[in-house]
Amino acid sequence: MASVFDSFVKKHDFLVCVDSDGCAMDTMNCKHFHCFGPCMVEEWGLQQWAEPILHRWNEINLFQMTRGINRFKGLAMALAEIDKQYTAITGLDALLDWAENAKALSNDSVAAAAAACNDPAGRTCLEKALSWSKAVNASINTLPDEVKKPFEGAKEGLAAAGLFADVAVVSSANRDAVVEEWQQHGLLEHTDILLTQDCGSKSHCIGEMLKFGYAPDHVLMIGDAPGDCDAAEKNGVWFFPILVNDEKASWDELQEKGLAVFRELKYDQYQTEKKQAFLANLGG
Repeated sequence: MASVFDSFVKKHDFLVCVDSDGCAMDTMNCKHFHCFGPCMVEEWGLQQWAEPILHRWNEINLFQMTRGINRFKGLAMALAEIDKQYTAITGLDALLDWAENAKALSNDSVAAAAAACNDPAGRTCLEKALSWSKAVNASINTLPDEVKKPFEGAKEGLAAAGLFADVAVVSSANRDAVVEEWQQHGLLEHTDILLTQDCGSKSHCIGEMLKFGYAPDHVLMIGDAPGDCDAAEKNGVWFFPILVNDEKASWDELQEKGLAVFRELKYDQYQTEKKQAFLANLGG
């Protein structure tokens, strides 16, 4: 089967990877506030405990070191807590096992896991996870365009990176949503390849891009979450953080300093400083 990587053509010696939600696009909060958490409450009938459960969902996915976690890992984590604190989640072990061990965490993957599950309760839980994920995507599609916009400075930062580097979107978000949002705001024209949830983990995607011949010290991952930093570290490439609630200043600094330091291959000490600020920002 053809892969998105098959049609990619390397044009530069440098590669800049960039996350979407919460990094380039100011869409992360609204999607979790209005789509992810409420759809979980609806799918599992948790309305009785909705307020504390939604508060905890937002903590897990937005405001602590698990920020940006894959949607299914976040779901598994939240449901495990709900199972202990509020009400039993039938068949939860099957979902926890799949979320921990699956090679890909996507709608297709959870559908295949449900079909292969011999335990009726486990199959039901996996099917509910798929139903939830589809409901989330549908809910995101109904969000008004005015709340789905890029952070100020993101488009300019991507354009600046594209002057000397290939630019890859590396996101765990749904592909259709990323395409729609990035096209609408003119961001896609500053990118060379789009790698989303269906392409595998962020770490896997960066690893696949390295196979095109980029030296690791010629690759930079721009992200807002620990998962972005981890994906960079696992591949031995650099990381630049977009800080929560300080996104414009982060994009401005990337343009004014970060990209130059990266291009001049003097990023080591600079990254140490940026990682310290990143951990402090998320309470890590």
